[in-house]
Amino acid sequence: MFHEHPSRSALKTTTWFVTAFIMTFIILAILSKDWKTGLLDSIILQIIKASIYYIHERVWNKSDYGQKLRKPTIVMK
Repeated sequence: MFHEHPSRSALKTTTWFVTAFIMTFIILAILSKDWKTGLLDSIILQIIKASIYYIHERVWNKSDYGQKLRKPTIVMK
C-alpha cells in the first residue's frame, strides 16, 4: 500500500496555505476596500483552512482507494 509521510502532507499544506492566502487576501481586500481588514480576515481563514486541509490529507492517506502498488521493473541488458 502507498503511504504518504506526514512531512509531505505538511509541505503540501504549506504550499496550499501560501497560494490560498494570497488569493483570499486579494479578494477580501477588494471586497472590503481595506487591505488591513483583508489581511486580518485572510490570516484567520487560512489558519482554519490549513488545519482542516492537513487533517483531510491524513485521513485520505489511510485509504488506498484509487492507488495501485507498482512492482519495480527489471531491465536486463
